[in-house]
Parts: sequence; structure tokens; C-alpha cells
Amino acid sequence: MGALMARKGILSSETKAPVPPQERPTPKPSTAPRGAVGALQSSLTRLQENAVQDLDASLIDMAGVEDRLGVDDESQRKLEESLRTYGQQVPVLVRPHPSQAGRFEIVYGRRRLKALKAIGVPVKAMVRHLDDHALVMAQGQENTARQDLSFVEKASFAAQLDASGHDRQTIADALTIDLPMVSRMLKVGNAFDLTFLRKIGSAPSIGRDRWLTLAKLVQDPEAKSRAEEATTVDTFSDLTSDERFESIFKAANNKPTPKAPAPAATEARTLRNQDGKALAEVRLTPRGVTLNISARTAGGFDKWLDTHAEELMREIHDRWRQSKA
Repeated sequence: MGALMARKGILSSETKAPVPPQERPTPKPSTAPRGAVGALQSSLTRLQENAVQDLDASLIDMAGVEDRLGVDDESQRKLEESLRTYGQQVPVLVRPHPSQAGRFEIVYGRRRLKALKAIGVPVKAMVRHLDDHALVMAQGQENTARQDLSFVEKASFAAQLDASGHDRQTIADALTIDLPMVSRMLKVGNAFDLTFLRKIGSAPSIGRDRWLTLAKLVQDPEAKSRAEEATTVDTFSDLTSDERFESIFKAANNKPTPKAPAPAATEARTLRNQDGKALAEVRLTPRGVTLNISARTAGGFDKWLDTHAEELMREIHDRWRQSKA
């Protein structure tokens, strides 16, 4: 029995040396609290971003790219009146200003922001932390959801993104269009300066095909010059946006009628009396007909003609009119 217990080590005098502290396995820290805290923080962040805050309108700056080609004064006035009467029902989206603490940049809701500034009330806004790429995506997709954004405004938006270095796939994703449509929009957006497009405005009734035609026309420097000149007419600003497009399209498309070549000057022809004596020389030039009577050989006929020129000219003109009848 003793031998058996000895073999099992129960009565063995040998005891195992304690493991040094430095060799003991370090227990793994529990990740449950950290994960719970992280999840809570993430939830709080999402709640904060979806919460609507009242912000001072003067603290919100412009950002992103321009998506409106001019704002109609009447529609803006109606928006201000609606906000004054019913309040702001739909919040704008802003992000914290990347370089100025305490300030914000607008992502979308520019018209509402302008109207709220005009009537002097706080802006209801959602604040989200967005980088430049996320800002473009949010602005573009919100634009796509709007029904009142015209083709040229979307084309201008795409061209501005292209100029800012965004690739075509990003532009397509932002506007929810395919790559072939991106190419068509860029043909229009890149054909005109933003300043020129602002003069025309949104042209809401003018579709893709007309804009593509105009973009092709202004590739000709002379047509482009005629189009730009059309914007300087005094009555241009009195036209609607669609009418401004039509006037520019007409100017670009109407090549000036080439002037008829001036008649070549003919050689002087001698007019003679019945006796064959030279009376005068007549010559047709690009500027008209000239009659030359030499005082040296006229024998006074030149002075007599000068005295009766009006009477004789009327008689000759009447004979010409009768010949045309």
C-alpha cells in the first residue's frame, strides 16, 4: 500500500518547486469591457450624428462644389416665406470645419441655409464627421434624389468633381449614373466656364441633346465668341433661363451670311456726242458710278450740267423706274 502511494507521489518527499512569477503565464486581459465601451461609444456617435441640432447660421461655411447655377429670386423668396411660416421641417447636413474649431461646413441644404440666414433664425442641422470623399458622395446622392436639378447643373457638378481630381467612378457613384453618362455630362460640363454657365442658369427645360449640340458648336472659336457675345446684350438678363440658352444657341449656330463680293471696278468708258466728240468718262466702282467731264474740253457743258443736274437726274431716275415696271 505504501509503495503504491509512493508511486502515485502522494507520500513522496519530493515537492515541485514553485514557478517563478516571471515564468507564470500572463492572463489575457478581458476584452468584454473594452468591447462594450467601444460599442457604446459607437452607438453614442451614431445617435449624435443623427440628432438634429440648432446651429448659428453664421457659423456655417460653404464646402464641396457648386451644385446650383443661380438661384431664382422668386423661388428663393417663396422658400423664405415658407420657412418663416412653417419653420424648418428638413434639417441640413453639415460637418465640423476641418481647420476652424467651432465652425461647420455645409454638405447639402444650401438654399435652406441661405434662406435661414436671410430671415435670421437658427439652422436645424445634423452634424457628421465626413472626409472630403464622403462629403462629395453625400452631396451628390442628395442631388440625385432631388427632382428639380437640371441636366446642366448635374453636368457642371460632375465637371467640378473632375477638376478637383475625383475619378470617374467616384463621379458615377456620387450621381448614381453609369460611366457612359459621366462621359456625356463631362462633354457638356467641361465645354463651358462655370462663370458662363451661371449667366445662363439652370435652363430646366433644356435636355441633354441640346446641351451636347451646343458643346459641339462652341468647339469652333468663332461660334464660342458669338455665344459669349450674346450674354452681353442689354436684354439678356431679362430673359428666363431657358430663353437665355435659346439666344446663346441661336447665336452660336447662326453663321454670319458672307457678304456678296463687291463688283469689280470697270475701266473708264468714254461717252460721245453724235459727232463722236468725247463728252465725259463714266466708270463703275465698288463705291458707285463716277462721271467725269473735263472742264478743258467741255466748252461750258460742265457748268450747264452742274446747273441742271437735279432736273436731269430726276428725269433719268423716272426713266429707270419705268423700265422696272
